[in-house]
Amino acid sequence: MKEMIDVRLSDLSVGDTGRITRIVGGRGIHKKLAMMGIMEGSMIRVIKPASSGGPVVIEVGRNSIAIGRGMAQKIYVQLG
Repeated sequence: MKEMIDVRLSDLSVGDTGRITRIVGGRGIHKKLAMMGIMEGSMIRVIKPASSGGPVVIEVGRNSIAIGRGMAQKIYVQLG
């Protein structure tokens, strides 16, 4: 059986999909992300990875959302 590991959103590549499993930080970051529709359990797809420079762009539902690299490093995703 394959072991599931959490990967930082900032480390994902274009087209990767997964479920947000953990957000590291206090209430402020959780609230800010929730206002954008990003929370633990959300399914995401990477449109523009951090490796391309600038913000990470992800798709959550039907919305495309840009997230700064620092914030993306606090979001963990289980691929699949």
